[in-house]
Amino acid sequence: MDVKKYLKNKKIGVIYGGTSPEREISLLSGKAVFKALKKLGVSVCLIDAKNDIISKLKKAKIKFAYIALHGTDGEDGKIQSLLEFLNIPYTGSGVLASALSMDKAASKKLFKYCNINTPAWTVIKNGDCLEHLKNSVCYPVVVKPVAQGSAIGISIVSKKESFKKALADAFKRGSSAIVENYVKGTEITIGVLGGAALPVIEIVPKNKFYDFNAKYSKGGSKHIVPSALPKAVQRQAQTIAEKIYKEFDCRAMCRIDMIVDASHKIWVLEINTVPGMTQTSLLPEAALEAGINFENLVLKIMEYSITGK
Repeated sequence: MDVKKYLKNKKIGVIYGGTSPEREISLLSGKAVFKALKKLGVSVCLIDAKNDIISKLKKAKIKFAYIALHGTDGEDGKIQSLLEFLNIPYTGSGVLASALSMDKAASKKLFKYCNINTPAWTVIKNGDCLEHLKNSVCYPVVVKPVAQGSAIGISIVSKKESFKKALADAFKRGSSAIVENYVKGTEITIGVLGGAALPVIEIVPKNKFYDFNAKYSKGGSKHIVPSALPKAVQRQAQTIAEKIYKEFDCRAMCRIDMIVDASHKIWVLEINTVPGMTQTSLLPEAALEAGINFENLVLKIMEYSITGK
């Protein structure tokens, strides 16, 4: 498909910003995509989803939406549902795939159903009695909100004295939290573009784990691309990523985070359907390793979104 021909005489709206804790990153992603589309000669405008998004969309009279809205409202199916109601085609996964991916508990259930390794977990609701659980947990564990991205509200808990505080931090971001077995190993992430896995990126965080600061602060983490893991392990991880993309019915792109333990067993952590598009983002970095520059990545995301690939 000639995506440039399709976009000719069509006004594109880059939806970004919003009100989630990932707003600042979304602003950077949106501006980067806007700049790329401008460079490509496309008629494009920026639409901040911070407030009154319906009026803004109607006023802009766009014919296609590029979603650069991270976190809640952007990755959970809400903006996708609104755009479908308004009959505006958009980038990325549909309503159901977005909602399933954003909900970590739902994602892990689907991983398990598809025989994909994921660390054992339990879901805790705010207000549940914690005494029995706190004493029965085999530490260390990872505590995180059920529906947040960018490692927001996440803690690694090594002793029961810290368990309650970690849950309180998670509950600041939602009414439910996941308590997940901690798996020690090599952190990797794999972007999938149009159903095909991109090169594996190995992540070496400066902090204890790949938290928000490690993700978005310069020097917060070291990215090894291609990964130094054995080629067979990388191929296996890519196959798993492609399987998840298909099983979740994703569209255009996603990014999947995994841990490879000392025995080279691969554990899937979560899936991101609106990956960052900033200067420190992983999807553009993986695409560049595959020979796809930023402008072409933006075009391919739009093309695969239109064709449903």
